[in-house]
Amino acid sequence: MKAPKILAVASAIDLDFRYGCTPAWWQLWKGLYEVGVDLIVTPYRGRPVESPWWRTAPNPAYVEGESFARARDTWARLKGDRYLRRAEADPGDTDRLVREVVWRWVTPRWQRHLERILEREGDVDAVLVFTVPMSHLRGIPTALRQKFDVPVVFYDGDVPMSLPEFGGMDTGFNYYYGADPGEYDLVVSNSEGGLDRLRELVGEPSRRLPEVDFALGGGDFQGDVGNARSLGVIPFNAFNRTISSSRVALNVTRRAHATVRASSTARPFELAMAGAAIVSNPHEGIETWFEPGRELLVVEDADGATAAYRELLEDPGAAEGLGARARERALDEHTYAHRARRLLDLIGLGVRETVA
Repeated sequence: MKAPKILAVASAIDLDFRYGCTPAWWQLWKGLYEVGVDLIVTPYRGRPVESPWWRTAPNPAYVEGESFARARDTWARLKGDRYLRRAEADPGDTDRLVREVVWRWVTPRWQRHLERILEREGDVDAVLVFTVPMSHLRGIPTALRQKFDVPVVFYDGDVPMSLPEFGGMDTGFNYYYGADPGEYDLVVSNSEGGLDRLRELVGEPSRRLPEVDFALGGGDFQGDVGNARSLGVIPFNAFNRTISSSRVALNVTRRAHATVRASSTARPFELAMAGAAIVSNPHEGIETWFEPGRELLVVEDADGATAAYRELLEDPGAAEGLGARARERALDEHTYAHRARRLLDLIGLGVRETVA
């Protein structure tokens, strides 16, 4: 049986850009390799990064992409911020002028680039697009399908933040204006649907429990963080060590993901894999992945969060059991090998099970 060969067009491969999805893509690509896929990855932003698990092709518009990023970052600094932010409500078509330039200059170059790769490889089974602005590739899926008879799949790992009604991405583009999802044979995302909005609380419990050391990893927190101290940006290779050093791990999901049903982020799964005792803000559909009360705790407000922290801190055995059950569930159902096999099944490129 021939190993499936997949050409992946990725938002980025370089982890230094700190795109939220990139570490997840690394794990998924490794999972594809482990189930037997011959994978070629070409980045839309930045340079290609080699690994033991995939081959690479260059970025045909590297100079243009980096020039745009520098101009965008400079404009944001002049406005006194890190990003050119949009409101998390439909701001309208904010990328129209940029998109016109992309269509005239960048899109044709990407089409020629992908056609050259497909011609050179000769037997690619599918093209997967990972969180690249869909509008920027307008027309390319249709052209590739007609010329090479190859299915083209779009994988958006940023839903719902990438959708127009949530303003698109702070760090990038409003993906879907001017795009045609119908060009793709399959569209895969991390989200199932939408329900009502809810609150996010971090700061208040840290004031009610002054004897507890609260620490926040990451940056750009726009809300109340109370007495929590900042750890700054945590390197990807230090995630597990940092999580394991905490007795309780708080999962705070931004409003867009928390209110659109079963919109996954990587964080609950990373916490579970580390055996963390997870306390989460309300997240519609979290029961799709973990059982509340048995594998993690979900709290609605500051009173609930304070009570949960006290319970877990006073009973280390209960905290350890909660984390162990979450880790067991994650290993049974939520590894990237599971996701890789599911993705291949959706594309129709199933592989044989292997026995170690």
